[in-house]
Amino acid sequence: MNYDIEYAYACHRGKVRSNNEDNFWCCGHMLPEINDGSGEISEERCSSRTFPVLALFDGMGGESCGEVAAKLAAERLGSYYQRNRAKLKHRAEEFVQEACREMNRAVCSYAAKNRISTMGTTLAMAVFAGQKLYMCNVGDSRIYQERNGAFFRMSTDHVQGNGLFGKAPLTQYLGIPEDHMVIQPSVAEIDCQPDTRIMLCSDGISDMLTEVEIQAILNRKKNASDTVHDLMKLALEKGGRDNATVILCQVHERKAKEPIRERLKKVLQL
Repeated sequence: MNYDIEYAYACHRGKVRSNNEDNFWCCGHMLPEINDGSGEISEERCSSRTFPVLALFDGMGGESCGEVAAKLAAERLGSYYQRNRAKLKHRAEEFVQEACREMNRAVCSYAAKNRISTMGTTLAMAVFAGQKLYMCNVGDSRIYQERNGAFFRMSTDHVQGNGLFGKAPLTQYLGIPEDHMVIQPSVAEIDCQPDTRIMLCSDGISDMLTEVEIQAILNRKKNASDTVHDLMKLALEKGGRDNATVILCQVHERKAKEPIRERLKKVLQL
């Protein structure tokens, strides 16, 4: 099946934080290190034949380390993708695992060089590899799937405990030195099918909205841009306590082009 991916994305500083530590990499687009969010919702459409990759990052660490970590990871994902996109034809899971290691090394290298002990970033990533879609996360940024009314969380929260008395600490994130702990991203694989919707979000969305509220918005079947708008709007209305980033992908079957001979026949009959 040949298919198109319609996707939309936005990043907002929120209503409480003074800076934005979120970032994204959407088919080459990312934010600068110091930013106040995307300022608008971006919407694109591409073919599955381009093997698109979309990801978001929620940086963490004081003294601007969060935004540095998020930008470093986004940049490294971009450079890795440019060098290794061919792997997505036959070795997609290898691509996912190696990309995570590369992003982790980029953050760790900067931290070691600058003697920073507390910096890192989460990751949520969607990788379209022909007839397969790989969803990968490190940390607590979430990935959801919706199709024909069925709604699933596809990511795993890498957190310690249940966070009953505050934000639970992360057990996995990009920025963990390899001699301390091995990065173990959670990876889910599904077949790409028409009308599948994949939503990636930072905790500025998932902490403000319940999964029932997220599902209700996805079930409205609006286009990608309007759906991102509705998710962001509700998260801000409910307090916007954190930076918020959301990426929504929708799979559309591409109709086969009519043969040139048949089109010429129709033109001649007019």
